[in-house]
Amino acid sequence: MKALVRRLQRLFTGRTGVIALPYGWLLLFFLFPFLILAKISVSEMETVTFKDVLTWQDGVLALTLKFSNYLFIASDDLYVLTYIASLKYAAVTTLLCLLIGYPFAYFMARAKVTLQPTLLMLVMLPFWTSFLLRVYSWKALLSEHGWVSDVLIATGLDQVLLAGGLISAPGKFMNTPFSLVLGMTYTYLPFMILPLYSNLAKMDLRLLEAAADLGATPWQAFWRITVPLSKAGIIAGSMLVFIPCVGEFVIPELLGGPETLMIGRVVWDEFFSNNDWPMASSVAVVMILLIIVPLAIFNKYQAEAQENR
Repeated sequence: MKALVRRLQRLFTGRTGVIALPYGWLLLFFLFPFLILAKISVSEMETVTFKDVLTWQDGVLALTLKFSNYLFIASDDLYVLTYIASLKYAAVTTLLCLLIGYPFAYFMARAKVTLQPTLLMLVMLPFWTSFLLRVYSWKALLSEHGWVSDVLIATGLDQVLLAGGLISAPGKFMNTPFSLVLGMTYTYLPFMILPLYSNLAKMDLRLLEAAADLGATPWQAFWRITVPLSKAGIIAGSMLVFIPCVGEFVIPELLGGPETLMIGRVVWDEFFSNNDWPMASSVAVVMILLIIVPLAIFNKYQAEAQENR
């Protein structure tokens, strides 16, 4: 008994314990709920309950899996177009956050040390306000006679947005792809800035001095040294923005309008409007796989690239 206790103590201390803790967290709060969701997606629904996928009757063990929901998702254009739209809006939002967030993070990292905490606080300041209040505020700003709407009309930018197909009519900004992308970019911009700032702040500035001594211009030094060295921050920020944007529900519902379908809205409708839990679970499982599989492949190649260096 004492030997077993000592072995368990060694198991949960040191490096093994440090590794086991996050894996246990992922197992309990991600893998286990995902398996429940996957089970519901292949189950048959009976009013408010589900049939067991594994049954034992008369000495026979039967496994009954219903894959018709997945086949329907693959064959129905509505679901396919919704997945494509979700990935498209998430990718556009991620790109905009990167284009806006990188210069801001770069400025923060190169600012005076005494000024950096203030800039960091300004980035985190929106988190002090309710997420719903911030989204609702954009409804007022973009609606008729809202000051953002008035500025866009006065500068003629509504005509540019109309020509690009981002709004449906001059001066109509709400319930359009423009309002949806604007709301998601505003909401998730801090998630891009913070990892970029953390990465850029740790960069060895002597590398830039060495590049200047070798004749590199500031622009060349930026593209050949700063950007490659900040790749980890770019990847982390992009993942932190892209992944929640794919399954976003609140912003498309409040700013995107009924014509802007995204996966989060479809899952909500299947769960609460149609009361079809297996179908909703199937939609959610496919959405999770669309995110996890490419991410796992990317991480694999990243690890192999680092090993080959």
